[in-house]
Amino acid sequence: MLKLKVEGFMFTFNLQLATCNMSLSLNEVLARGVAEIITEAGLRARIAEGKPLRLKMGFDPSRPLLTIGNMVGIRKLRQFQELGHRIVLVVGDWTAQIGDPSGKDETRTMLSHAQTQENARTFMDQFFKVVDKDKTEVRWQSEWFGKFKLDDVFHLAKTFTLADMLEHETFRKRHESGQALTIIELMYPALQAYDSIAIDADVEFGGTDQKFNILAGRQLQERRSKRPQEVFLVPLLPGTDGNAKMGKSLGNTIDVYDTPNDIYGKVMSLADSALPIYLTVASDLPTAEVEEFKRELAQGGVNPRDIKMKLAYDIVRQFHNADAARNAEQEFIRVFSKRELPTEMETFALSAPIPIVDLLVAAKFAPSKSQARELIRQGGVKLNEEKISELDAVIPAPESGREAILSVGRRKFVKLTNGS
Repeated sequence: MLKLKVEGFMFTFNLQLATCNMSLSLNEVLARGVAEIITEAGLRARIAEGKPLRLKMGFDPSRPLLTIGNMVGIRKLRQFQELGHRIVLVVGDWTAQIGDPSGKDETRTMLSHAQTQENARTFMDQFFKVVDKDKTEVRWQSEWFGKFKLDDVFHLAKTFTLADMLEHETFRKRHESGQALTIIELMYPALQAYDSIAIDADVEFGGTDQKFNILAGRQLQERRSKRPQEVFLVPLLPGTDGNAKMGKSLGNTIDVYDTPNDIYGKVMSLADSALPIYLTVASDLPTAEVEEFKRELAQGGVNPRDIKMKLAYDIVRQFHNADAARNAEQEFIRVFSKRELPTEMETFALSAPIPIVDLLVAAKFAPSKSQARELIRQGGVKLNEEKISELDAVIPAPESGREAILSVGRRKFVKLTNGS
């Protein structure tokens, strides 16, 4: 353990690899980071039978880029995998081609077969950063739906009623507001439910926003006289701003494909209010340590920054490695405590003057012009350490052979060069 005092602040951090705490007991697996189990008694009974369970998780290929919020359920799968159970990953290549309204207020764009294949490869590259590929069975919906005939569709459709489908909040809201609601969309939960029949699922995992579709699988199994799957729901991780939703449009995500420095910096920018749930569901820190941190945070007996550094190190290690986590930690201390420039920065070439609002969007500092203006109003935008306060400011291209540094806050930097 090393302590460093810089500019009146005391930073405590560990430069050694944190112990991975995935050797959890069954009670911890069923309690830590769990929103709901339907039913816990049923799941415990299946586990007690001593037979490896088939753990189903489906994914939508229209969204291949994952955040650590998506990884909450995947991390839980890994825990079960280490207890001797088998993951069955269902690639929704067939339903992605008809659209999926789940969690949306309008229909989703259909994908081509080639798009689903490419997106699936991207997804699995991230998925297998967490779970053991050799202990995972990958199944494609087209294996069974590609053979479906019209009578199979009718046989599946008659299993569910319109009343069943209108229990889905999104469907009900759209129906009551007079928005279009197609038969194809109403069929989607039934199709996803059939996946559980096709792979003989024992347990299905997902976020709380997937509860309706997962319960549909349990219902279909029951109505076909099969043992109904257990339902394992994990909480939705809030964005770094502490809000309930993590989304690209809000700029509050921590992405699996982010660089170690970006992941570390984003965790350090995490709202203090979100620390308890991040520690619980996104870290490998021992449960006893997590509970102690949560108590200290509630009592005000610890600086949240010190805990964020432990959390940031742990999350970088998960998706990269210990060396990357150690380097990201050292870079953070160098840049944010000593106020030095990062050792590595993205380069953005300017061939002509550009409005600062457009530059912030083009350099990916803001997802929209409105949010770029808000960054300027907040006083966080600087050019060569000089604050930019004018919303209509125009940034000139640097002279040939010279550079300028554009920064937003203390975490985002880009090197501007002459692109003529």
